Amino acid sequence: MKIAGNLVDVHRRNIYPAVITVKNGLIERIEKAKEVFERLICPGLIDAHIHIESSMITPGAFAMEAVRQGTVEVVSDPHEIANVIGVEGIKFMIRDSKKVPLRFNFGAPSCVPATGSETSGAVITASDIDYLFTNEKLGYLSEMMNFPGVVYRDPEVMKKIGIAKKYGKPIDGHAPGLSGDMLEKYVSAGISTDHECSKITEAKEKISMGMKILIREGSAARNLNALKDLYMTDPDMLMLCSDDLHPEMLFEGHINKLVAKLVSEGYDIFDILRSATVNPATHYSLKAGLLREGDRADFIIVDSLEKMNVKETWIDGVMVYGNGKVYFNYEPGKGINNFKCTPINGNDIVVQRTGGEMRVIEAFDGELLTREILVPVPGGKVVEPDTGKDILKIVVKDRYNDGPPAVGFIKGIGLSRGAFASSVAHDSHNIIAVGTDDQSITETINEIIRTKGGLAVFDGSKIKSLKLDIGGIMTTRMCEEVKDDYQSLNSLVKSLGCQMKAPFMTLSFMALLVMPDLKIGDKGLFDVNKFQITGLFVD
Repeated sequence: MKIAGNLVDVHRRNIYPAVITVKNGLIERIEKAKEVFERLICPGLIDAHIHIESSMITPGAFAMEAVRQGTVEVVSDPHEIANVIGVEGIKFMIRDSKKVPLRFNFGAPSCVPATGSETSGAVITASDIDYLFTNEKLGYLSEMMNFPGVVYRDPEVMKKIGIAKKYGKPIDGHAPGLSGDMLEKYVSAGISTDHECSKITEAKEKISMGMKILIREGSAARNLNALKDLYMTDPDMLMLCSDDLHPEMLFEGHINKLVAKLVSEGYDIFDILRSATVNPATHYSLKAGLLREGDRADFIIVDSLEKMNVKETWIDGVMVYGNGKVYFNYEPGKGINNFKCTPINGNDIVVQRTGGEMRVIEAFDGELLTREILVPVPGGKVVEPDTGKDILKIVVKDRYNDGPPAVGFIKGIGLSRGAFASSVAHDSHNIIAVGTDDQSITETINEIIRTKGGLAVFDGSKIKSLKLDIGGIMTTRMCEEVKDDYQSLNSLVKSLGCQMKAPFMTLSFMALLVMPDLKIGDKGLFDVNKFQITGLFVD
């Protein structure tokens, strides 16, 4: 089989007309041609770090959309499903991924649960990680979020890192804002990447210590604009990733969209493509072909590098996408879940005043980081939300048991009425809700309990929801269908006053207890900088 086009050679940093001969799934020969073609042939793209679960669809359904965007492999951390269902959840992801041609390089989750200060559905021990490397052949140790555990050499944390080293596996990092001596101790443990940089100075310090920087552009956290000038100084230390990508964004584009943006802004074509192909393939020892003779025949046909509209995607010498069609079938299997709590009532989330000031989470659109602010508490025995000041109530309900909900307050969401809730709440995926009044919050939480997982919005009179029947974080439905329902819920939330681009994604990260400064789990407010539970009221 012969495929012709203008070949983008990321190794020799050249573009020239060529004819590729494909045989038995490999590139047998690349010959220069005299004719100049309108289309370009590029290596297939790689997402260097993604949680497939955040797309709310299965690996197979994800693949159906990703190949349309020219993705041939993903470095995937099954951390989310592991927090809900443990090793069996990881096995579910592996089984499902084998139904499709897109390659999934799964990692062994290092932090399940992320902290001991929240209730998760499972625990991944060092022994489990050893099992996953030996029996399931996982490719790397997923992001080590417990950076205090690394810095202060917690025995269990170091045991997990030691197992990865024993098998020669890369170790992914997660160190937002870490610098100086603490960063040096973190890196010296063997951690090789970070995808949490939001400032170029932070990234440069990490690069100076040998870390690879994964530039993230996801649904909630978007750091491409802040970090893109690293392509002018440290291109060989960069990769591109999504981290968390909701279905409507996946439907619109993947890594190809980031490549097009950078090329159109004038950054070096070859440096950009290498960060989306060669760099991750080398770092993670991936199987993806890189457009050389003898490589696997993994490549894409695009119209231009400035637009990166994908015309064809080839994996192992087979066209898996072309002419606007996906050329493989996928049938999801039976879902699995872990959802055990029962409905709450409004009295469960009443807050009695016990201090003159309270800690409030301040959230920012497009950021995982929050800020702790102190707000005077008005007189009265019960503390209520104040929509005039954008101080709303936020609640986290343990979904694995019938423990009491944790209640706090948040600024930045912007609702003027109603509430919305989700059982996608990183990392333990308990139920998280924010709203203007106790009835609305209770309605949304109980709707998610009724469906045993999903998203819900209450507008003050009626409830609307999206059921997620796999672990309460994914569904067996296809991306386009889920995208439409998800966008409908997003629009409804925005009609209630919230102006955030991705309100559900932002809400889900308010329970992420490893991202500074102040977050909330099912056991209460959490001071991430001190890495401990803290009280709502200031004494």
